Amino acid sequence: MAWNEPGGNNNDPWKNRGGKEQGPPDLDDVFKNLFGKFGKSGGNGGGSGKSLGGIGAGILVGLLVVIWFISGFYTIREAERGVVLRFGEYYQQVEPGLRWAPTFIDTVIPVDVQSIRDQSSSGSMLTEDENVVSVQMEMQFRVVDPFRWTFAVESPEQSLSQSLDSAIRYVVGHSKMDDVLTDGREVTRQRVWEELQAIIEPYNMGVSIIDMNFRDARPPEQVKDAFDDAIAAQEDEQRFIREAEAYAREIEPRARGQVNRMNEEAQAYKEQVTLEAQGEVARFKELLPQYERAPQVTRERIYLETMEEVLSSTSKIMVDSKGGNNMMYLPLDKIMERQQSTSKERSRSTLEGLQAPVTDANGRSRNSSPTSGLRGDSFREGR
Repeated sequence: MAWNEPGGNNNDPWKNRGGKEQGPPDLDDVFKNLFGKFGKSGGNGGGSGKSLGGIGAGILVGLLVVIWFISGFYTIREAERGVVLRFGEYYQQVEPGLRWAPTFIDTVIPVDVQSIRDQSSSGSMLTEDENVVSVQMEMQFRVVDPFRWTFAVESPEQSLSQSLDSAIRYVVGHSKMDDVLTDGREVTRQRVWEELQAIIEPYNMGVSIIDMNFRDARPPEQVKDAFDDAIAAQEDEQRFIREAEAYAREIEPRARGQVNRMNEEAQAYKEQVTLEAQGEVARFKELLPQYERAPQVTRERIYLETMEEVLSSTSKIMVDSKGGNNMMYLPLDKIMERQQSTSKERSRSTLEGLQAPVTDANGRSRNSSPTSGLRGDSFREGR
């Protein structure tokens, strides 16, 4: 008969007489009743009691073993490495993943080996030229050897902080104030980095310095305004230098272009002069046979051509009569304005009129004098 059927209340394992409370009893009562039955069986049954007591102890031991085994599971994250200690002594290093270690025997210390850690230092320091500056620097590092990071020194982060302080104070103490505050900041940062590496290298702490940042460097408040002006002046100097370099880069191509153009013009002028000289030489070579055959006629013709070329570019001609005080003036500009279409013929006519015989007071022709030919020759030689 089921316990929940009519008349089956005596079979209710939860002892709910009357059927008003149908919920399970308290677990503490259940365990007390269970252990009580084991105790009664052991006191009344002799050998059977001993066997039941052994079974209960075995179950308890089994539960403890299961709990001990389950408690040994642990997880190492992707960015970590595990340092395993067995009875307090280094045993091995484990990779990321689900791992198991015997509880109370092995101890696992997870160490982050991928994250970039920061360590900063600041303070007022004395420079080489006996000035006080306030310096703030920040170091970035990463753990590369979990075992050395855990066991090389007692407190690795504190040791790094003290090493950074020592490196900064050493470098600042061997630098001038202007170098730390102005254009020597990068050199100071690099020197602090090198000095810090030299300090921590003997300890083999298992860390790698990633970067060193020069956060701030300022003079004492009493002279801060003067140093701000000095820094502003240096920045203006750099700006002017960059502007001058930009101007030079702008002017240089233009100047090179002008130089190339002048070279080309000079080369063209050279070729022009050379060709004109060759043409003049060729023309004189052609005139030479004619001059040898008729020197007087050739001289007169060359003289007329020369005078035509010279006088064509002027509008006023002054003629001085030999042996007299009168000076003749020929207004060629007026004549050329009236007769533009026949200016060349009129000029030739005027020149021919000048070459006409002119007699002096004694009746002698001036053009027939022996000095006329010499005057034409001297003109041509001067040309």
